[in-house]
Amino acid sequence: MSQGNSAPPGRVEEMFDRISGVYDGMNLAISGFQEPRWRRELVRASGIGPGGRALDVACGTGKVTTDLYRAAQPGGSALGIDFSAGMIGIARERNPADADGLVFQQGDALALPVEDDAFDAATIAFGMRNLADYRKGFAEMARAVRPGGRVACLEITRPSSRLGRLIAGWFDNIVPVIGRLVGQGAAYAYLVQSTREYPRPERIAQIMRHAGLVDVHWRGMSGGIVVLHVGTVPAAAKALAGQPAGSRGVRSGATSTRSAASSSDSRSASASVTASTSPDSRFCSSQGSPGAPSLHS
Repeated sequence: MSQGNSAPPGRVEEMFDRISGVYDGMNLAISGFQEPRWRRELVRASGIGPGGRALDVACGTGKVTTDLYRAAQPGGSALGIDFSAGMIGIARERNPADADGLVFQQGDALALPVEDDAFDAATIAFGMRNLADYRKGFAEMARAVRPGGRVACLEITRPSSRLGRLIAGWFDNIVPVIGRLVGQGAAYAYLVQSTREYPRPERIAQIMRHAGLVDVHWRGMSGGIVVLHVGTVPAAAKALAGQPAGSRGVRSGATSTRSAASSSDSRSASASVTASTSPDSRFCSSQGSPGAPSLHS
């Protein structure tokens, strides 16, 4: 049985269109100005470097996508995909049209409009908990990444440490108030509810493995209020969730980083980077490696 957000996707999409204008400022405020640091850690964990091809799913206004693009220079590319037209519109407005290889596209995270094995890494920041099927979301990201590349997920969670519980209490009570002050009370009440329903890190690691990823590791940040999961697309045959590699198709309207360089709408460099697949020493494994820093401390 699939596990995911129970809210109707259309309602979630409309909500993000509505809050797109205040989204970045609210993220900064409710994170206690920690969100830029969390973004940097996500980009670092992706393994993207010069010449790399990055995919950012549920990209919102494009901050992570832009960070990935910068990390991939010279010669690299980044594609940001989001289902919200409002978010994609802001992302395009903020980024120069002449940034060759930086592209934003409206699309569905559960049916990504990209070719198989087209990227060196895929990321998602604060978007997984909004998907109707978490396993399918991870499986689509894994499908899009070449063997040996990484899939990284940054998400709000319910911490178990004492400090984390204090932060979570502040989050639960203050975020809806701030949302009401900017005229978006319902949207930010949804935000709190979606974090309550999101699975524990151990369960997310299990879902990632079921989606075909290996070497799954995670670590908490800021008292465990956010968790960064990283998995690797296996170098062996990519059989995702029971689907043999040979049967994995290309989505309709797929964007290819190999062919996009010749398209005025989808510019992309063809150079690639070999991302390291060795687990970061600061991460704990899905099996709970002894001595690794744990979210549950």
